[in-house]
This record gives sequence, C-alpha cells and structure tokens, in this order.
Amino acid sequence: MAEHLSQSELDYPFKLLEYFNGFRVSKVIFSACELGVFDLLLRSQEPLSAQHIARELSTSVDGMERLLDALVGIEILEVETTDGTALYSSTDVANLYLAKGSGKSLHDMIIYQSQTIYPLWNNMVDAVREGKNQNEKTFGLPPEDIFQAIYRSEEEKLKFMGLMNSSWVLDGHDIVTAFNLSCFQEIVDLGGCTGALAREMAKAYPSSSVTVFDLPQIVETAQKHFSQENNTVVFQSGDFFSGEIPPADLYVLARIIHDWPEEKCLTLLRKIYDTCKPGGGVLLVEAMLFENRRGPVMAQIFSLNMLVQAEGRERPPSEYIRILNKTGFHNVQVCRTGKSYDAILAIR
Repeated sequence: MAEHLSQSELDYPFKLLEYFNGFRVSKVIFSACELGVFDLLLRSQEPLSAQHIARELSTSVDGMERLLDALVGIEILEVETTDGTALYSSTDVANLYLAKGSGKSLHDMIIYQSQTIYPLWNNMVDAVREGKNQNEKTFGLPPEDIFQAIYRSEEEKLKFMGLMNSSWVLDGHDIVTAFNLSCFQEIVDLGGCTGALAREMAKAYPSSSVTVFDLPQIVETAQKHFSQENNTVVFQSGDFFSGEIPPADLYVLARIIHDWPEEKCLTLLRKIYDTCKPGGGVLLVEAMLFENRRGPVMAQIFSLNMLVQAEGRERPPSEYIRILNKTGFHNVQVCRTGKSYDAILAIR
C-alpha cells in the first residue's frame, strides 16, 4: 500500500484524510441505526423529509438533516428534491443490512460495535503500550476474565449474542460449505452461542445431527431470544474448558481460538483430540492473516480488537497448522472464503 500511495499522497493526502475520518463515517452509520432511521425508512412507502423523520424519531430537525445528508454522501441513502423539499429514501443495501426487519440485518452487529467496541478502541494506545485488554479501563472490570466483561449484564449479553448471530447470518453458509462435511454424522459447535452457524450447518447437511454446546446462561438466552421454528439443532449446556465435552465426529470452533493465548488454545484442542472419534476432526473458523503480514486489513483490525478486548490474536494459516499438529491433528486443509471469515479443517 505504501508504494501505491507514496507519489499521489505527496501531492495531497486524500487517502490519509479518508482514513483519518473513518471513525466519523462509522459513527454516522452507528447513530442512524441507534436512532432507528433505517427502520423508519423501510416501513415508509414513500421518501420522507428530514422534518418528518425528526418528528417520528424525536430528534432535532437540523441534526437529522445533517445526518441524512452524510448518509447520502456515503451512498447509504438517496435524496430527491420535490418543490424545494429534500426527500430521503433507503437504498437496497440499507434495507437489506441496516434495518432490523431484514432477514440479513446487521443491526445487532452495528449496535455492539457502537456501544461496546467503540469505547474499547478509545483506549487502543494503552492496549498497545501495556499489551493487554482494556476492559478494566473501559468498563471497570478485571482484564483476566474477558467473558465477565462481555456478559457483564443481560443487556450486554444480548448485544454480544446479536453480534454473533449477525455474523453467521452473513457468513455462515460460506463457512459450512467451505469443505464437504457430509461424512461427519455428529457435529458439535463448541461455543455456538445463538445457534446461527449450527442452523446453517444443519441446512447444508440434513443427515447430520448438530449440537450447540455453550454455557448454561447462553443456552437459556439463545432458546429464549433466538429460537426458530422447525429448528433441528440441539442445545447442550456445559463449559468446554472446565468440564467434559460431548463426543462427536466433528467439532466446530468458530471465533473461539482467536480469543485466547496459545497455551489455553492448546489445552482445548488436546481435549477435543482426546474426545473426538477416530477419523473425526475439528473445523476452525477465523479471519486468517496473510503469511507476508500484508493483510487482509480486516483480519489485522480484528487482531487489534483481540488485543483491546480479549487475550488472543488472529493468525496466519501456518500458525493454525502448527498448533493443530502440536495437539495431534493432521491432514490440515485451509480455505479462504474471500469474505470476513475463513475455514481450517483438521482430521484426528
């Protein structure tokens, strides 16, 4: 990137200025989601004025008009002027991903980014300086127990589970079809949260049984708030670090390994290896770094997020292969999906 930017940026730093303002662009989208702008526009059968939107959402007209114009500027909303009045409407992208009512809504992900991740990133300098998460400085909670911070209230737990649900509604199908997993009859998604990824697994492999294994309070909340009709996924309570895990042909660890330091990952993978049926395997789902350290940018940003919020990191394929081989797994296959998350399959 430095080579590409060097000459043009010396004349005028367009790209740098775009990067500097990235947090403001994020906050424009976050604020519109929190205020309910996209939900209101989706329900409306016609474009609406700033005055109308402000009245419905109990905001100032001036503030709403500025927010709507910024959303037009980043091409999330559209505007047309009729008889001197600006009328705003949603784009198809906004309706699909930003309104609560859509089946592919990322609304919960955005709320979590705005209300939890954003405050943590305000302390990134300290995270880099100290080499540890900033849960204590941000939320007043000890850095040692990362999930005490993540589940610090019922509201926060629901936000986090909504984030995970959104992730797999978006990326789940690509993950479960990255490899042909039809040979695995019993599949257990360890730390499967709401069951969104497990449901994608069950849809792709209807002859397999799929179980979500997670902490008791997560299983209870998942069944209460995220259940679906005709759901074939089974939920089972437990703690995969301190307790036993159910026997299976395939274990799924989706966005689990990146939370923890290597020794804790090795302990969990050894437990899986010892419990896994012969010929079975483990499927890791993570955002993989490039071996040359040049990207992907999203995975590098995720790795910084693991620094500021958790105890782990993102890794390149060679690191996953090394820790899998170290715990007994072999025949490791890697699939880059080209999207947010990638898949690594290893056999016992």
